[in-house]
Amino acid sequence: MPHTATAPHTATALHTAAALLVVGSLLVTFRDGVEERPVALAFGVLVAVGELTLPRCRSRSHGVTPASGPGLREAAPLGAAGSLSYALLGEHAGQATHHGLAQVVSVVAAASLLGNVPRIARGEGPVLDHLVRRVLAVGFAAVCFQPLYNNGAFETWSGPAYALLLLALLVLTALCDALVAAVLARSRTGWPFAPLLRDELRGLPGIGTAVCATGAVMALAVAVVGLWALPMFCVPLLLTQLSLRRYAAVRATYRQTIASLARATEIAGYTPPGHARRVAALSLAVGRDLGFTEPELTVLEYAALMHDIGQLSLVDPVPAGATAGLPPAEQRRIALLGGAVVRRTGANAQVATVVERQADPYPEQPPAARIVRAVNAYEEKVRDAGPGGPLSALEELRLGTGGEYAPEVVEALARVLSKDCLTLPAPG
Repeated sequence: MPHTATAPHTATALHTAAALLVVGSLLVTFRDGVEERPVALAFGVLVAVGELTLPRCRSRSHGVTPASGPGLREAAPLGAAGSLSYALLGEHAGQATHHGLAQVVSVVAAASLLGNVPRIARGEGPVLDHLVRRVLAVGFAAVCFQPLYNNGAFETWSGPAYALLLLALLVLTALCDALVAAVLARSRTGWPFAPLLRDELRGLPGIGTAVCATGAVMALAVAVVGLWALPMFCVPLLLTQLSLRRYAAVRATYRQTIASLARATEIAGYTPPGHARRVAALSLAVGRDLGFTEPELTVLEYAALMHDIGQLSLVDPVPAGATAGLPPAEQRRIALLGGAVVRRTGANAQVATVVERQADPYPEQPPAARIVRAVNAYEEKVRDAGPGGPLSALEELRLGTGGEYAPEVVEALARVLSKDCLTLPAPG
């Protein structure tokens, strides 16, 4: 998918809209004062605590930061649920509230910013995009609910019907938030929009369902019993959020372990320094261009990092680790040896399959194996081709698309290199 200015312009419009919404809300709140201050303070603290317990943002081992990870699209479920609950709050302990749209946005924006101060200080992750998402989602929910509620539009709604109304508003808000998240990720990374949106939507049935349900339940419970309902219903999400932190740490550690294992061929002198890291970075860019989902990209990344691990079983190293020029039978033997090593590491069986089949004829290969094969050959060819390396290496790959390399992968590689949307480590 060609890189255009559409996504950056759309992202700028979203940032501007969020900024105007916050500034306007703050001005109105300062003018009119804060209604129901204990309620505002309680929800503000809840949102801030949710943001403070966010998992630390880590980059991929080779320097490419993912837009989001599987299952971690809403890494602050407590903050999200608290924000949306406040946006849909119409009563407190049986008494009607009067905080309105402006106060909702002001409290959530201030609490979210306060909770993200440590991340800003550490320079972690796309904090601005996260805050824009939070403000726009809460603003959307509050716009749909607060004016209508204050005008008495929901007076005839009661019991299950009212609860279903809140859930419907939250589901609609979650869908809009997924769209905003995909647009912001597209602008930040230059990756294709459709796979990003698909990944965001796939994450909704999991943690998104819990956030929507908890947000609705907290709003209903506070309306009946007051602020004592908040700790009762936020504890499960807080525990979930702490579990997400541990899960993120485990994933980061596992990725680092895979990257360290991949460096074994470099340390042993079988492959040039940084070769596995460069192949992994470029393979991920090609996978993004071809529309791979996040789970598929994870398999692709691990397989690309360990694609040469089979060389450790050789008695005589391949000169410069260049396996692309070996006879097909020898390439397959090294690939099978690598797959056997990967299986012993306990990695995903799909990763081992990709490593094993990277030397097969491309029509028989899984898509990830086609990418690893072509990118590895490109990296080896460009390393030895001199000043005209990239162009001559691509031309050689194109000439080999009749039987060695998948044409769609070679063309995707050419698009990625021409867009220059990814900064790759320098060879050598």
